[in-house]
Amino acid sequence: MKVNLMHGAGGEVMGELLRTLTAFSHNNAGGIGLESLDDGAVIPINGSNIVFTTDSHVVRPLFFPGGDIGRISVCGTVNDLAVMGARPIALSSAMVIEEGFPIDDLVRIVASMDQALGEAGASIVTGDCKVIERGSLVVIIINTAGIVISKRPVRDCTLQEGDCIIVSGTLGDHGISLLSYREGFNLGDQLRSDVAPVWPIVDLALHAGDIHAMKDPTRGGFAAAINEMATKSGVGILLDEGHVPIRRSIRSAADILGIDPLQVANEGKVVMGVPAEDAEAVLSAIRSHPLGREAAIIGRVVSGSRVIMQTKIGGERFVEPPLGDPVPRVC
Repeated sequence: MKVNLMHGAGGEVMGELLRTLTAFSHNNAGGIGLESLDDGAVIPINGSNIVFTTDSHVVRPLFFPGGDIGRISVCGTVNDLAVMGARPIALSSAMVIEEGFPIDDLVRIVASMDQALGEAGASIVTGDCKVIERGSLVVIIINTAGIVISKRPVRDCTLQEGDCIIVSGTLGDHGISLLSYREGFNLGDQLRSDVAPVWPIVDLALHAGDIHAMKDPTRGGFAAAINEMATKSGVGILLDEGHVPIRRSIRSAADILGIDPLQVANEGKVVMGVPAEDAEAVLSAIRSHPLGREAAIIGRVVSGSRVIMQTKIGGERFVEPPLGDPVPRVC
């Protein structure tokens, strides 16, 4: 057996590879580490909790409507910290650059990273750079890591029956927009990536009510994220298709491409499980921010073990996690 693209796509096949990549006996420093496969590790030290995460970014093309590899590299790590309930503070940045890469493009990427850092209220504090021979890789890879102290980390495995499921905005924007642009579809300004740091809306939500569980639906999209949350929590989820926010332009492009928008990456959204009594207050807080204006309550946590969508025509269907990612090289 050999590694193939599906092993890195965030779907069910990736779980096979992760069993190999996480086979460490020294893996959690007494806290919550690799065995949880959460968005970050939680390491208790002297009465506090250190939340630590890392992510590597490969995007094709490097520049696309709404963002670029630099913006994704910052937002990806910032958002992994944010959905753990941790305010992003300090990040590292390591780049592997192929010989011949244009310096002007590198300047543009760094400027984009800097803008995203400003939006998140974080800083790059350390880093590394390697240059390798031409033809050795896909032009440039950026790894970022982040570390913060959190009083009460939020997990992705602590949904409770009765919780409301909230998404912070429209789904499928990043993956569908990037693929449409990659394939040369001229749809004007209708399709743009959603890549953005989500800490501002998470911070508002945390101050508005209790958040039982959170996850950012990146690789594998919402379908992968919601199934992972349900499986880890040992619950079922009932969704209402009529309340799931998907832009008309995204749905149209997805139909043309033959891709389910629930199965492609988002880079500026959050999925939350919130107690029913706090749901409206949390939703109102999220909608008060420009990034969360289209947030919606789309379902509830129930007994069972499956994620089920109640369709607009009155039927039901299973929402399955993807086997792989239909849009590779997006984050």
